[in-house]
Amino acid sequence: MGKMIGAIVVDTEACKGCSLCVAACPQKILNIVPSRVNRKGYPYANMDEDKWDKCTGCASCAIVCPDSCISVYRKKL
Repeated sequence: MGKMIGAIVVDTEACKGCSLCVAACPQKILNIVPSRVNRKGYPYANMDEDKWDKCTGCASCAIVCPDSCISVYRKKL
């Protein structure tokens, strides 16, 4: 079986910065940056720029998101 790589897309305007996805990520590639906020004033989740290639597409972040803000994409290499 080939290696899986993944990527996530966060709906930044719907994210409330609860950080459940950050805690659920087994690769520890998600973070909340307090200086970046959406139109509602909430900091939002995003993927670390230097760790994006470590995402496996496991979807743990999307499963725990209470507002369904995260879309996960996977690709087999």
